[in-house]
Amino acid sequence: MPSVATKAAPKKTAAKPASKPAAAPKPAKKPVATLSLSSKNYSSWSLRGWLLAKFAGLEFEEVMVPPDDADARKELLLLAPSIRVPCLEHDGAKVWNTLAIAQYLNEIKPDAGLMPDDRIARAHCRSVSGEMNSGFSNLRSSLPMNLKAHHPGYKIWAGAQPDIDRIIEIWTECLATYGGPYLFGKQRTMADAMFAPVCTRFLTYDVKLPKSCILYCQTIMAMPEMQEWVAAARAEPDDIEELDMDF
Repeated sequence: MPSVATKAAPKKTAAKPASKPAAAPKPAKKPVATLSLSSKNYSSWSLRGWLLAKFAGLEFEEVMVPPDDADARKELLLLAPSIRVPCLEHDGAKVWNTLAIAQYLNEIKPDAGLMPDDRIARAHCRSVSGEMNSGFSNLRSSLPMNLKAHHPGYKIWAGAQPDIDRIIEIWTECLATYGGPYLFGKQRTMADAMFAPVCTRFLTYDVKLPKSCILYCQTIMAMPEMQEWVAAARAEPDDIEELDMDF
């Protein structure tokens, strides 16, 4: 019986999947925290709180207190019984003291390095940060923070010199012990945020410092966060006459 040739069945081509509609853009993620701040030019406490939040990597929205706010003005002029700016609000918590803000951020962001890993270094960091938080009143009153100003050859008031000497002692000991470039080594900690406004004061009033402390000030001022803060401070239109010294 002769063989019959059969035609091969045509191959079925797979249907192309329907193209998916483009995904709608996700709404911008809202910060989980707010940080109330006073003047960026004059408020050393605001700078400390802001740097702490930046160091911790916390997303936050700035809430600026108007310069004519009576309570904020009292704080800047050292006339307030307590300092309530900056104030961090996060996940139901409200924290308004810079040292408390540092402790709180260390709790919620334990991997951010706000405190050293070593137990002894951590105790040292807490101690010098607490000293800055509660002391040096003569330095605050005689050398107010003013990022727009520069007073070369400024004559230091005798009452402020012991505060300057103590800060130099703290910095020198920390830098020698932990190797710099920050106070507790290569990682920025809460101590660097606490002393950053002092760096600006020393530059504003041309305070004479040993070389290690000069290099430390340069390191702090070169941080991108500090450059961002200083630029915003210089852009502030309002001045507080009582803090703008004339020489």
